[in-house]
Amino acid sequence: MFDRSFGSLFWGKLLTVTGTLVQSIVAAIVVFEATDSALMVGLVSVFQFGPQLLLTPLAGKWADTYSAFKQVLAGRGLCFVGSVILAVWAYLVPDPDSGRDVVPVFFASCIIGLGFVVGGPVMQSMIPRMIRPGELSKAMALNSSPMTIGRVAGPAVGALLTVHFGAVAAFSVAVFTQLAFLILLFFIRFPAQPERLATTDYSVRAGLRHVWSDRTLLMLLAVTAALGFASEPSVTLAPPLADHVGGAARLVGELSSAFGLGALLGLVLLSPLGRWLSHAAITSLGIWIMAGGLVLSAVSTVAPMATASFAVAGFGFMAAFTAAATLIQERVPDVLRGRVMALWLIAFIGFRPIGAAIDGVLADVVSVEFAFAVSAALLALTGVWWRPGRATASVPDPAATPVGDSVVPGRA
Repeated sequence: MFDRSFGSLFWGKLLTVTGTLVQSIVAAIVVFEATDSALMVGLVSVFQFGPQLLLTPLAGKWADTYSAFKQVLAGRGLCFVGSVILAVWAYLVPDPDSGRDVVPVFFASCIIGLGFVVGGPVMQSMIPRMIRPGELSKAMALNSSPMTIGRVAGPAVGALLTVHFGAVAAFSVAVFTQLAFLILLFFIRFPAQPERLATTDYSVRAGLRHVWSDRTLLMLLAVTAALGFASEPSVTLAPPLADHVGGAARLVGELSSAFGLGALLGLVLLSPLGRWLSHAAITSLGIWIMAGGLVLSAVSTVAPMATASFAVAGFGFMAAFTAAATLIQERVPDVLRGRVMALWLIAFIGFRPIGAAIDGVLADVVSVEFAFAVSAALLALTGVWWRPGRATASVPDPAATPVGDSVVPGRA
């Protein structure tokens, strides 16, 4: 946490994740109040995370071949611009009351999403090159901490600022956090790119071929996609659930913060659990706990019950997510890390807009309870499909051998 490079990245991510979640929850509140539609709230996530589906594989190729510093700087710069647009819009349009009024929110969210595309894969892929041997498990836990802490602080701060000071103040806080991370980038000693080999295929296709050849890795990416899909209700469905149980804007922030508090507890307990259970077993356990939390959300009728359900879901999410991410990093050859982690980002973030759209439609057309139940059912199916024994397949040799235009992994 206090190493110049890893520590600067850690604190920078903590600031920017918190700021991003501040603006995400405030955008959800503002859009829902203006349109009274869960689908319109879901569109915020669609525009923010949609670019991941199309452009992240290309960014993964860049992560394996070009300057890490320039990519991270460009990505954070785009996020900063998107945050500024949101703050300016909130100042110019203080009382939006229609779908047309909130269109700039979708545009700004798309700019922020492009920032995630440009800088996301390289920030994930360079983690193993910034640490010493034997530190990967702890590094991955710390790498997940900013998201966890941000899930606690971001929604609470965003809702509090919106209620007492308005959306402009909340969006301005997000601008400050993005700017702070941009400054911290200049304190990081970015790891050197691996030597570019003439015999190695650096195409997106080579990354896809490797994932397809390692079925355990493919399953872990599918588990990550299910977790990303099932985590979206904590944002998209928080406003309609708060309305359903008789809450207001403050309860929206409390619900999302409860998800973050549960995730923080899951992160704290991950190391003790690791002494008794394998990462594969923790992944399975977390999936089932998260599914149980979503079922509890579906049957919630009062605010305390809804808040508790979000905490349970957050605990299961973080336990499964971090354990699965560690398993993925352990399996990936360094020469392919950027492209594989780009696919990991697609799995986690790229499927969130799909989840947001489905959640919004189901909540508007059927009910918010049914929308939670669908996410719970998906996770239950994932839990049945993923078993700890599936992770015992041979692990590709990290020193992958480049052959011709492809990478042929050795076998342990």
